[in-house]
Amino acid sequence: MERFKRAFVVVLDSLGVGEMPDAERFGDRGTDTFGHIAQVYGHLDIPNFRRLGIANLHPLKNVPPAEKPLGRYAYLMEASNGKDTMTGHWEMMGLKITTPFQVFTDTGFPPELISELERRTGRHIIGNKSASGTEILEELGEEEINKGYLIVYTSADSVLQICGNEETMGLDTLYHYCEIARELTMRDEWKVGRVIARPYVGKKRGEFKRTANRHDYALKPFGPTALNAMKDAGLDVISVGKINDIFVGEGITKAYHSDSSVHGMEQTIEIARSDFHGLCFTNLVDFDALWGHRRNPVGYAQEIEKFDRNLGVLLESLRPDDLLILTADHGNDPTHTGTDHTREKVFFVAYSPSMKEGGLLPQQDTFAVIGATLADNFQVKMPEGTIGHSILESL
Repeated sequence: MERFKRAFVVVLDSLGVGEMPDAERFGDRGTDTFGHIAQVYGHLDIPNFRRLGIANLHPLKNVPPAEKPLGRYAYLMEASNGKDTMTGHWEMMGLKITTPFQVFTDTGFPPELISELERRTGRHIIGNKSASGTEILEELGEEEINKGYLIVYTSADSVLQICGNEETMGLDTLYHYCEIARELTMRDEWKVGRVIARPYVGKKRGEFKRTANRHDYALKPFGPTALNAMKDAGLDVISVGKINDIFVGEGITKAYHSDSSVHGMEQTIEIARSDFHGLCFTNLVDFDALWGHRRNPVGYAQEIEKFDRNLGVLLESLRPDDLLILTADHGNDPTHTGTDHTREKVFFVAYSPSMKEGGLLPQQDTFAVIGATLADNFQVKMPEGTIGHSILESL
């Protein structure tokens, strides 16, 4: 029999908890996203996360461990070769990435790709470098609007990003250009993990603001995941935030777009108050997009506090046969150099009102324990070729 009728997996995007053993290979030695945020902020107010046991697992400045933690918690190590969103989420659901996705951080995209994208879109491309999304708008937004150009840029992640003004270019046109870019970047030598539409509003420097109409065009998972197994078994697989984009709809039965991480938690709470049978899988992207990449530990800390307030509401909405899992997909230490993700282990914090006691679990060698544990609970077989092992009996 199923132990839990409903499972909620909430990913606090980029909230890593300390360097991986191979972090130096990625230039990330000494990183600790959560720990350094707490250290800089100094007074992190997270009573709900604390009572689940996060500070028992990972030391946080001025956040004392709970005397009787409610949750079961562990460190998860990343088995895949990478530190990006897709790699982390795909591994959670059983896929191991051995060859990292292409990045064009140092050189920009090849002239052949840019030329073909210009030909197909009919627009001259500007940018073509690694940049912060807000900074490149300040630099080139007026030129794009006034001359009809197209801003294309990348980051230290495996992405091709295209900016478009919602008022002068229009969302449909921007999305069409991104579909062209996705088609072109399916070639092995140009293959990136995601093409991202970055819509914005405003007419001049100082007024530009990105909107919530971002859309990710990701590669499809290279094989079936735990999500496919659950969907094929007739279970609900509900996505909140960019989960649907990350998995390109594979294994998803219903998808909700979120305007912010606060909105994503509000949606998750509403789903918890409804009836379903299966999984609600939520990604909270603002930690990463608004604060990690912009190297803003104070903004990041305040976002964590907003999350904690809604976490308290979600905990009150859980039923005895519900399981909540909190985790992350990689790090993005706002005190580290550069603007890239950081190669870190992540937390696994599990809670159900039916748990008799909390406590520490052994460190796990892959994020894929999450998908395998869900499959075990719902009595479905993990697809062939996936990794991971269930820790259901330890919860």
